[in-house]
Amino acid sequence: MTAQAGPAGIDIGGSTAPLPKGARTVLITLCAVYVLNFLDRSLLGTLAKPIQESLQIDDAALGRLGGLYFALFYCLIAVPVGWLADRTNRVNVLVLACAIWSGATMACGFAANYPQLAIARMTVGFGEAGGVPPSYAIITDTIPPGRRGFAFGIYNLGPVIGAALGVAFGASIAAAFNWRWAFITIGAIGVVAAIIVRLLISEPPRGRYDANHDAAAKAPFWPTVRMFVTNPILMLMALGSGATQFITYGLGNFAALFLGREKGMSLGQIAIWYALVILIGMGLGMLASGRVIDRRASVSKSAYASVPAMSLAVAIPLYLGFVWAPSWPLALCFLTGVNFFNYFYLSSAVALVQEEVRPDQRVLASALLLLFMNFIGLGLGPTWVGWISSHFAAQGDAHSLQSALYTLTPFYLLAILLFAWLASLLRRRRSIAG
Repeated sequence: MTAQAGPAGIDIGGSTAPLPKGARTVLITLCAVYVLNFLDRSLLGTLAKPIQESLQIDDAALGRLGGLYFALFYCLIAVPVGWLADRTNRVNVLVLACAIWSGATMACGFAANYPQLAIARMTVGFGEAGGVPPSYAIITDTIPPGRRGFAFGIYNLGPVIGAALGVAFGASIAAAFNWRWAFITIGAIGVVAAIIVRLLISEPPRGRYDANHDAAAKAPFWPTVRMFVTNPILMLMALGSGATQFITYGLGNFAALFLGREKGMSLGQIAIWYALVILIGMGLGMLASGRVIDRRASVSKSAYASVPAMSLAVAIPLYLGFVWAPSWPLALCFLTGVNFFNYFYLSSAVALVQEEVRPDQRVLASALLLLFMNFIGLGLGPTWVGWISSHFAAQGDAHSLQSALYTLTPFYLLAILLFAWLASLLRRRRSIAG
């Protein structure tokens, strides 16, 4: 493959291409917005116990709140928002989305009952649908090829830091005051952040690193959707990532409750130790996955699938150890490893989809990826864990949540099979092309 020239003669054919001026500011700012995105999203799981006690709801209702109700709005809005962002200013879409989800997060703190909290969480999902897809496309038009795996690894530290801060700040604020002030405080910070983003980031040229790209081209909606759902490579990546997220969201939305109920951790201990486990495990995993993917994918694109498959295989015994562990220190040791290996799929999925579609299709393609990933993972994972936990409890299981978490194990095997299938398709395409 011959190297391509980017702006100002930048050689973008290899992994050593220098970053253009301002790229680091863009990447750090977008990562900070993603931090707020996940911080708001993670509060519900972190504060599950006091919310359950305050509003008198069971695990099944909590699972629907953090899963199905949130994901329905998130997934349905993500696709039209992606189509709009492909045709308009992506930065403006991101700013508006940040303001909406942050305002809705504040509304969660004022909810007096379960229906009000459900409506507020749906609105959070509505806003967050406009956060990630535009950011993916902005990064792709800011960072040259060969550097994107690591760039998306940095960007995907947002969920890591956001989840850790959600645990640390959310639990600390709730312990010092109550769970409502955690939502109100963090939502207010997000509203201010939306203004700052508009001042720091400018819309990058579309397709700046893509040869022969017409910057005025506008991808049609339905043909782009049809292209995505009929492309086996894109669909296998979406389904494999969705199966993985079934595990990560099913676990993530109930981990704090599980550690408190089954392992005996206090809210103060969760604020410190569980937050550190998220930050260290997930953080190192995101950084390592970006580096590994950039290096391996430069040799063969099949690495976009084989690397997540291998990481999930390693995660299975660690996950079983976490659920089984008789004490919370041992459980957190296992969970650190789980968090490290569970998230190798994310940078792979984003980078592969961005490279497989045209520049004018990137935001919509990202939205479609998130539609499948989040409906399967975010929508069904927590809903399943909450429902099966309540079912086991009704059958007299004193450790119903522990039993429910064990039922996530088969989804590791499903995700591995889907990624292995994708890897074989990518290798076959390379052999045909070569």
